[in-house]
Amino acid sequence: MTNQRSFKARVRTRMAKTGESYTTARRHLLNRVAPPASTAPPPVPAPAPSPGSAAAQTERIAEDLIHARTGRGWADWFALLDAASATERTHTEIARHLVTEHEVPGWWAQTITVGYEQARGLRAPGQRRGGGFSASASRTVAVPALRLYEAFADETARARWLPDVDVRVRTTTAPRSFRADWSGGPTRIVVGFDAVGESKARVNVLHEKLTGAEQAAELKAYWRERLAALKTLLESNGDHR
Repeated sequence: MTNQRSFKARVRTRMAKTGESYTTARRHLLNRVAPPASTAPPPVPAPAPSPGSAAAQTERIAEDLIHARTGRGWADWFALLDAASATERTHTEIARHLVTEHEVPGWWAQTITVGYEQARGLRAPGQRRGGGFSASASRTVAVPALRLYEAFADETARARWLPDVDVRVRTTTAPRSFRADWSGGPTRIVVGFDAVGESKARVNVLHEKLTGAEQAAELKAYWRERLAALKTLLESNGDHR
């Protein structure tokens, strides 16, 4: 009986630390005490997304792309993070570890961290580690990163492809990032820009503080459509700066 009480206390301690459900926290602790079949713990498969739900990070970001941008594929990154006991770390600590120990660029460190947390059952697709939800979308456009940045930061340019939306700019760093409150709040957008060669750049939009999976799915579809419109505008003669 004493051992059972002690184990339940450990489960509740993990729940408070990670925000996991009782079942998820219990599963992780049981996996830790079970005899390992190999030196690395087996992946905990994320639940299959239901219709209209957000896709898992490993489905959104192809294996060849993550390898090209970071030097490793999903499985290799997951094995390295398992060896570093990343399931016991916060989201920020995992991302910082990737940046400092493996020299992964900031946005890609975040990408790997989210994929790892989903694969290990620490969050559902579309859900943030603390329990909130977010939506993300990205697009590669055949213009320099500064031009992509200006399409967000310049109010007149932004209205060409993002009409009828009020945003309150919080911080900007040309040509790397743009942060703003969305339509009066409480949601907000965090946008990053990465050069892809000399004449192409990639824009990554994260829409945060959403109310649930349904809103996350709606905004994900919205941003995919808007970024497609932005790409068409910037790559056509209709881009009048």
